[in-house]
Amino acid sequence: MTQKPLDSLTLYKRLMRYVVPHWKAFLVSVVCIAIVAATEPALPALMKPMLDGGFVGKDKTLIHLIPMLIVLLFLVRGSANFAGAYAINWVGNKLVMDLRMDMFGKLIRLPTAYFDDHVSGNLISKLTFDVTQVTLAATNVVLISVKDTLTIFGLLGWLFYLNWTLTLLSLVMAPLIAIVIKTISKRLRQTSRDTQRAMGEITQVLEEGIECNPVVKLYGGQEYEMKRFYESANRVRRFNIKQSAAAAANVPIVQMIAAISLAVIVYLATLQSSSDKTTVGGFVSFITAMLMLTAPMKRITGMSEYLQKGLAAAESIFGLIDEEAEPDTGKTVLTDAKGEIEFVDVTFSYAESAKPALDNFSLKIPAGETLALVGASGSGKTTLANLIPRFYHPTKGKILLDGHDINELALENLRDNIAFVSQHVVLFNDTVAANIAYGKMGGAGREDIEAAAKAAHALDFIKEMPQGMDTLIGENGVKLSGGQRQRLGIARALLKDAPVLILDEATSALDSESEKHVQAALETLMKGRTTIVIAHRLSTIEKADRIVVMQKGRIMEVGRHKDLLESNGIYANLYRIQYDSHKG
Repeated sequence: MTQKPLDSLTLYKRLMRYVVPHWKAFLVSVVCIAIVAATEPALPALMKPMLDGGFVGKDKTLIHLIPMLIVLLFLVRGSANFAGAYAINWVGNKLVMDLRMDMFGKLIRLPTAYFDDHVSGNLISKLTFDVTQVTLAATNVVLISVKDTLTIFGLLGWLFYLNWTLTLLSLVMAPLIAIVIKTISKRLRQTSRDTQRAMGEITQVLEEGIECNPVVKLYGGQEYEMKRFYESANRVRRFNIKQSAAAAANVPIVQMIAAISLAVIVYLATLQSSSDKTTVGGFVSFITAMLMLTAPMKRITGMSEYLQKGLAAAESIFGLIDEEAEPDTGKTVLTDAKGEIEFVDVTFSYAESAKPALDNFSLKIPAGETLALVGASGSGKTTLANLIPRFYHPTKGKILLDGHDINELALENLRDNIAFVSQHVVLFNDTVAANIAYGKMGGAGREDIEAAAKAAHALDFIKEMPQGMDTLIGENGVKLSGGQRQRLGIARALLKDAPVLILDEATSALDSESEKHVQAALETLMKGRTTIVIAHRLSTIEKADRIVVMQKGRIMEVGRHKDLLESNGIYANLYRIQYDSHKG
């Protein structure tokens, strides 16, 4: 569902809520910057007595006092500037961290279906690139506003004091400047959105180039990937150029308007000076203050670029944060689950598919039974397994665990009762021990971890590793063989000791020797648990209590291995094809 874009004010208020917890440091930065801004008009103010009293009037007191005041002025300004810059950078970095924590917290709680529709590169880009763009909008923009607004008002106050008629004339240009800023701001917001989307594409291509590197090399995809990366990088370049052009046009246009205003005022001030309506010190002080106005005006007009970048990034960030997490309305908690599972008229369709992946599927699995699911790809086996831990929700029907609708169970409690081992075991770039005792099992003792590893036939190869259980295994266990990764996944499931076990093609990608070890480990794991085995290799499920043959989301046959062979149906045909293929 497409979310309605938030208006700029709402976005900015929400962004500033992340600054509130760090208000003390933010207040320090604002006060320090206010001090810098308040002292800005002091320099042109010192010009008048220095010229009129020192150079013209030869006042010795002022001759000695003015240099000391100048040194003191810059000492105060320098100290306040440092403290303000340090405090605001501290707040900015905390803001980025807080946003990243909220984004990542939401990311790991989003429904599985969300990741089916969103490429990982775009999601990574939100956390790495987009979030850094909001810092200027949430912190620096406020400081620029405070500092330069106070500076402008201070300088204008001094100018009004010196010559109110000329100062009023300079303000005539303000409405024209406001129109220019508003027009260019719209352009900056759109180009910022485009840049963020393009950065997501670049991250995606980069991620695939790294993860799929062996395939790229083997199939000669280097030129194709270079072309994809060039197109993504070129899009980022084009949008950045458009953004830079809009930002670059903003400042000179405003400066040109200000320059015309300044030229007129200098001319009129010169006429007043020649007619003795002002002193030399007053004239120099007025011109100095006018010239000093250009820098804060430049920053104020240039601030629009940072603001629009930040607001465009905030749209992207809050779009992710506002996504609905997995529904978890269940209240029931099973303290001692047995593992009985029942599917009651379950129908399920993926979002963009017209045909159901499961069609009125009904089946009861007694606690402790080993049930095998077989069938061609697309028959609904993996879909069925994904519905049990509520990765997806049935379109129709219900699933029961020990007689309780799984939707009525607390999500955390439901998943505490399920262990999962798939063909592609997910491992983390951490130690062997941390991968076995993952998540809630992190507090497990070393003896329990080793016992699980031993039962999974993994302890022998773990002991041969450089640091044993404390060896880092690399990204997704890149330093391990396929069989070793599988056995670590089995050790993890053993340590969890859940009453329900789902095995999804757990041995299909292994050589004969590895399969022997893994199969032995699986037999240990399956004892006393309700086990659902998804397998293409039928030889691995001959000992199953029951075998369910699926086709197009429906049950076609149910029975033991021997009985299904004797019935000479779909299963017997699949078995003969595999047997003949293996024999050949």
